[in-house]
Amino acid sequence: MATTSSMFMYSLTIQPPASITHATVGQFTGTKEQQIVAASGSRLTIYKHPESDKTKLDALLSQDIFGIIRVVAAFRLPGGSKDYIIIASDSGRVAIIDYLPDQNRFNRIHLETYGKSGIRRVIPGQYLAMDPKGRACLIASAEKNKLVYILNRTPQSDLTISSPLEAHKPQTLVYGLVGLDTGYDNPVFAALEVDYTECDQDPTGQALGELEKSLVYYELDLGLNHVVRKWSDPVDRTANMLLSVPGGSDGPSGVLVCGLDSITYRHSNQNAFRVAIPRRRGATENPERKRYITAGVAHKMRGQSWFLVQSEDGDVFKVTLHMVEDDSGQMTGEVKRLVIKYFDTLPVASSLCILRTGCLFVATEGGNHHLYGFEKVGDADNEIEYYSDLFPTDPAEPYEPAYFLPRKSENMCLFDNISSMNPQLDCKVTNLTEEDAPQIYSICGSGARSSFRTLKHGLAVNHIVDADLPRMISAVFTTKTHRDNKFDTYIVLSFDTNTLVLSIGENVEEVSDTGFLTSTSCLAVQQLGEDGVVQIHPKGIRHIRADKTIKEWPAPQHRSIVAATTNNRQAAVALSSGELVYFELDSDGSLAEFEEKREMSGTVTCLSLGDIPEGRMRSEFLAVGCDDSTVRIMSLDPDATLESKSVQALTSAPTSLAIMAMTDSISGGSTLYLHIGLYSGVYLRTVLDEITGELSDTRTRFLGPKPAKLFQVLINGQTSVLALSSRPWLGYPDPVTKAFTLTPLNYTALDWGANVSSELCKNGIVGIQDQSLRIFEIGNLVNNLLQESIPLTYTPKKFVRHPELPLFYTIEADNNTISPATKQKLLDSSTIVNRDGLVLPAEGFGHARAQGHWASCIHVVDPVVTKSVLQQIDLEDNEAATSIAVVSFSSQSDETFLVVGTGKDMVLNPRSFSAGFIYIYRFLEDGKELEFIHKTRLEAPPTALLSFQGRLLAGIGKELRIYDLGLKQMLRKCQAQVVSNLIVGLQTQGSRIIVSDVQESVAYVVYKYQDNRLIPFADDAVARWTTSTAMVDYETTAGGDKFGNLWLLRCPPKASEEADEDGAGAHLIHERQYLQGAPNRLELMSHFFPQDIPTSIQKTQLVAGGRDVIFWAGIQGTMGILVPFVSREDVDFFQTLEQHLRSEDAPLAGRDHLIYRSYYVPVKGAIDGDLCERYALLPNEKKEMIAGEMDRSVREVERKISDMRTRVAY
Repeated sequence: MATTSSMFMYSLTIQPPASITHATVGQFTGTKEQQIVAASGSRLTIYKHPESDKTKLDALLSQDIFGIIRVVAAFRLPGGSKDYIIIASDSGRVAIIDYLPDQNRFNRIHLETYGKSGIRRVIPGQYLAMDPKGRACLIASAEKNKLVYILNRTPQSDLTISSPLEAHKPQTLVYGLVGLDTGYDNPVFAALEVDYTECDQDPTGQALGELEKSLVYYELDLGLNHVVRKWSDPVDRTANMLLSVPGGSDGPSGVLVCGLDSITYRHSNQNAFRVAIPRRRGATENPERKRYITAGVAHKMRGQSWFLVQSEDGDVFKVTLHMVEDDSGQMTGEVKRLVIKYFDTLPVASSLCILRTGCLFVATEGGNHHLYGFEKVGDADNEIEYYSDLFPTDPAEPYEPAYFLPRKSENMCLFDNISSMNPQLDCKVTNLTEEDAPQIYSICGSGARSSFRTLKHGLAVNHIVDADLPRMISAVFTTKTHRDNKFDTYIVLSFDTNTLVLSIGENVEEVSDTGFLTSTSCLAVQQLGEDGVVQIHPKGIRHIRADKTIKEWPAPQHRSIVAATTNNRQAAVALSSGELVYFELDSDGSLAEFEEKREMSGTVTCLSLGDIPEGRMRSEFLAVGCDDSTVRIMSLDPDATLESKSVQALTSAPTSLAIMAMTDSISGGSTLYLHIGLYSGVYLRTVLDEITGELSDTRTRFLGPKPAKLFQVLINGQTSVLALSSRPWLGYPDPVTKAFTLTPLNYTALDWGANVSSELCKNGIVGIQDQSLRIFEIGNLVNNLLQESIPLTYTPKKFVRHPELPLFYTIEADNNTISPATKQKLLDSSTIVNRDGLVLPAEGFGHARAQGHWASCIHVVDPVVTKSVLQQIDLEDNEAATSIAVVSFSSQSDETFLVVGTGKDMVLNPRSFSAGFIYIYRFLEDGKELEFIHKTRLEAPPTALLSFQGRLLAGIGKELRIYDLGLKQMLRKCQAQVVSNLIVGLQTQGSRIIVSDVQESVAYVVYKYQDNRLIPFADDAVARWTTSTAMVDYETTAGGDKFGNLWLLRCPPKASEEADEDGAGAHLIHERQYLQGAPNRLELMSHFFPQDIPTSIQKTQLVAGGRDVIFWAGIQGTMGILVPFVSREDVDFFQTLEQHLRSEDAPLAGRDHLIYRSYYVPVKGAIDGDLCERYALLPNEKKEMIAGEMDRSVREVERKISDMRTRVAY
């Protein structure tokens, strides 16, 4: 297969995956504070409490390791104060990572190879267990192989890792692995194992029924340096999980073995103790349903320890070990009993972490992750405690089940959420609010924790003040009265004919004795020198001293000031005649006019003086913008005042200028920039040379159709630029990369802005819009995708948009879940005692479950106006919705209907059903209500529906059918078997249909209207397990499969033309089939492995004026784009950069980047933009080395990388 391509795509991630598979706690910064390290797909993220608030979690650092993280654990060497991270990934290597807080980056300390790459059943990496004292780790595969590494330190205190010690056992499957707490005795590891030797040799299957699961102890003898299989004992065959019991001085050591309806304490020198997992009591609960434990965490506290374990329903139980006491009342090391009681109900977790701050971090399986605070530890409540004395050790023996009644949370309170869109089932990009840029709409989550989410590019704004004034405001300024003031003293509002001065204190109120001239409008206000204030107005300049003495500079006769700029020691004004007048503070603190004046060729539209650099007397340059579409840099050197240094031609007249020194990712310090706003709404940022005044490295961005105005603001201590057009934007250094980032604010459009600092609002911005005065703060600069969430009832499957109105229609279904009708019957018919009839909210406790039942509904969602669900239609008779489409029927005068496909009594595996149906709904009340018209019974559930030439196209099993709308049911017009398994998706343009098969990629089908035939004419040579597709153009299809691949297929031009020839298509029907498929084969144009299963693909634009991109969304909450390259030169540049980065910035866990992106098929026609963007994080010497080898400057390389993202996305 050729790996070169005529089409090249640039892959970028917009939102990284959010599904946390593993999380661990440790002191990774070397301080007493704890942090959480979480693994999400290929990303490693470290979270911590912000210093000001211990009830929040902030992400410190998130890094793509370009490999699949299988397990992550924390350990600390004996006597150390810092924890390290150990990662088992698909690289066939064990990686030890250190977090460097001063550089905010991960540093790889060790990389030990032990096997092949990839995820294989006999290559270790599936399980990882640490000795609690940090002396050794055991890494195991799903079958046979186990390796033990001894961890130690050199005399120089560097961490070392030994050669691996083998503990292999062939024909053995591992189900769980933990490190035992043995104090400072030899490290011991406990494993759940099954030896299938006899099953393998028994054709009758009898040995399979007698199979035993064993708890096995492996001891590492540190003296002899080898591993022995120390102890083995049979356990419950359903055992699925091990939890390590604290040992040494904290407890008896050993493990808790969790299985079906069973938690058993086991240790080599102790008796076994078992408790049953309590089951929910209630009218809608099945009393016979047994639960598994899915997550657990141990907590040590002042000599006592206890466990929190969670069942598959989300119920959390507290498990405690009671010890035998000696004659003096002291605890011995012998266990007396095991106790379990109901604690609380939380979302089902993949990992639970307890922090010393009294918080519990819940990494949920679906939906947002949560941080809870402990209010109590469940000791003083009235919940029933179940003792191990009540239950036999052998779970096969009869016993009385334990029951509890769920209740609202009493022991935990929710502190914080970390947004997660896992699992993400469908996604659409569209502009419902008619803003500059479209929004992203997504359905995600599972069960009762599902949600409909609206994502919008922007920074969150904290609104503080909104005041209406009687007249239109033209400008706003803030100023101190003394240089050493901590906060601003005045807010100055300029109107068309006068000025209003407000004092800032406990209250904001108008003041009149300030010395300001209030009878005219205002162009600039600035604190000057030590204790002066300067006011510039159209008729002159007023310098107000601290003793209220005023010095005026009047504008020359018949001329007025049209533009002005100031800093703490300088001022410059432009007169209506085109003259520039420059002022500077002299030694006695008065504003002195320079004799040199400069007449400009055109009318001056804007001016800018930068702030005075530290240790200097003046800003060296004045930027002058004129209506002849130029910007000139003037020298302010006393020997060459107002001498032109450089000129830049622009595409439009400048409306605003700002010279600022900002943090620079290239130099590592700060660089002087000139920011330019144009009348056309374009923003430019160019580097201003501090010595020569030359302008270079210009970058542009379209902000909106209104003229761009720029203002210098201070955000989180960093100099930033506030850019105002049709909406406000903020330009700031990225908190991680320090690269300049321009992001819109989620706020109303503003006409003017300025920094404001007061006791109540230290880093605020005051803005004006028409007659409104607004004060707001910008807090979090890390998250630039804002989310709004609308709760849904069941797991959403698909959704469609109303063709004209801002409404969506979702179909939702949950398997093994009781429907509302069945639930009501149970509540009505049962003999309810005590609180059994209490119905708890499904959002917190989940829906009642029952085998073989389906709960399904259709929702009308308004994400714009009411931001809620407008109507819910529940499906009955054990039906579940499988597909949805909005279809316009020609036979009904092009009226649009909602079509929903359902299946009855469906079993997912092996696939079976009793019937399928097509429901037709009419839109009422402008689409806000649905009216049922009729339903049509089918022999199989329709898995894909699409509007096609005024009729309905339906994929039913292997068959593709065309239906028209009848009075009482759907009328079948045409059908053909076009795939070999199951149709899962349909796309169309003209008379061409792209049909996705669940297992056999896509087929191109043409509909011949004259002959009423559906004819497949091209299919794929590779069997792809298709999950989603989109037509990129008439001949090209983008698709994703269930193994996490993205690909583009193209139909050969000749085959495409022949399929569209006029006639009945006889030549296509009689054309010879190739290998029992269609006559033609599709060509693979591009292939890439993003490591998430694409559930939605769409060709769209993401920013105003941007190019079309292929937008895709993955099941783990990932969002990404594929950007087509326009020129071969760009392709060569990024291919070379990618090759350099593969060697200079090798993936953290040791995975080969090229092999990783070619997981199943060699990468073709795709460049990894996420890897290219890591260039900005390299040390300067590596940046310069790579740029030098590419014959470019570092700025050029960074600009090309930045432009690839900013021109099409965010």
